[in-house]
Amino acid sequence: MIDFKQGMETEEDVSSEYKIKKSRKFITYAGIIVIVACIFAGKVIMSGPSGDSWFNISSIFSKVATLTTAEDKKLTGEEDDRINILLIGMGGKNHDGAYLADTIMLLSFKPSTKQVSMISIPRDTTVQVEGGAWRKINSVNATAEAKMPGSGGPAMATALSEILGVPITYYVRADFQGFINIVDEMKGIEVNVENTLDDYSYPVMGREDNPDYYSRYEHLHVEAGLQQMDGSLALKFARSRHGLGKEGTDFARAKRQQLILQAVKEKLLSKSTLLKPAMILKISGQLSEHIDTNLGIREMLLFWDKFKDVNRDSIINKVIDNQDNGLLVDSRGEDGAYLLVPKSGNFNQIKAFVQNIFGADTTINKTIDVKPIENQVNLQIINGTWVTGLASQIANKLDPYNFKATKIGNGIERNFVTSAIYDLSYGKNDQAIKSLSELTGAKLAYDNPNWLETLKNSTSTPGIVLILGTDAQGWEIKPAQK
Repeated sequence: MIDFKQGMETEEDVSSEYKIKKSRKFITYAGIIVIVACIFAGKVIMSGPSGDSWFNISSIFSKVATLTTAEDKKLTGEEDDRINILLIGMGGKNHDGAYLADTIMLLSFKPSTKQVSMISIPRDTTVQVEGGAWRKINSVNATAEAKMPGSGGPAMATALSEILGVPITYYVRADFQGFINIVDEMKGIEVNVENTLDDYSYPVMGREDNPDYYSRYEHLHVEAGLQQMDGSLALKFARSRHGLGKEGTDFARAKRQQLILQAVKEKLLSKSTLLKPAMILKISGQLSEHIDTNLGIREMLLFWDKFKDVNRDSIINKVIDNQDNGLLVDSRGEDGAYLLVPKSGNFNQIKAFVQNIFGADTTINKTIDVKPIENQVNLQIINGTWVTGLASQIANKLDPYNFKATKIGNGIERNFVTSAIYDLSYGKNDQAIKSLSELTGAKLAYDNPNWLETLKNSTSTPGIVLILGTDAQGWEIKPAQK
């Protein structure tokens, strides 16, 4: 076993160039593995519980060489141009509800464009579990762990795959103390706080049952602006649920968690971390004790190779929420417990939102020019979103192409993410529908909503109905070519 501490006693006295040269081999192999593990909150397969027995360096070098030259450099989901990882944060031992998921986030990677999306799912979202009962999604991890230790991560991935409509192969589960320790090992992180946070009811760990009720809580105050945070403050900032004003919602909380995750990533990739192998070793020890994942060394290396150059502008941050234009609404269970349920009554709109997080796969006027159709076609445009005036805007853009909007209005359902075309002309307008699809990127749908049936019996039946989703805001419909 190589002693990494040897030769580091005078690290501060040697030149930066010498340190880089001395550490390059370590960083290239060992460092990459641990840093990738941290970025995706994974853990490296250890040969023992301590940092000194991290791994057999000569053995891992040969494994890395094999992995990086292998022909099958594919991650699960890469062939479909989307790789999904579920991140789960929980209290862990010494916390009430140790295995209840406190943070749930879906990370998706799109290899073809090097884009990354972060979608936060509220822990109060309800799902149907085995036996037909409905429970909060955060309880799935705890229920599985009670039946079989170590099964919580896979159970959560399976449940989220079903309600989000995307296959989730990889998962990462971390507890609070591990997060605190890792941030502290990095000497803290810098976070650009968007809004001042004042939470007068932040629970003090260990005082949950204190007879003095008011001593159970503390005042958490974080000013807006760039703030330096240690592990404890970073965790409090991410977990706070009772902030004043708009910071008091679970959805503001989810956004703060995404800020923290990005700050951790940036610190891990900074020179202050890369040039300190001893720090990386300490972080690896925390990963071994506090992180559970099915990501292996091979997957971590492949992630690093494919996504190490992703910049902040390529990261999409979203929260599934209960705002006016959100996909969830407040509800109560039979026992009075607070729940969040899909606004549309099922998970179809949420699935569409998640499945199209990177945008519709369409050419939308970027590679083709669409000419106006020869004969005018009646078109009804229904705004399926809460974006005011969207239907009128689209109608004005389509009019030069001979699509006559005979009726413009708001839909009964207002939570469409993906736009859709419905043909009420029984196939008489195939060419017009093709042109409309090329112009907008909307696809022809075949499962007509029940409320569309009334239009079929109307004397002023439009030939085509276009229901607008939130993706319509990004349509780039060029002026018609005469």
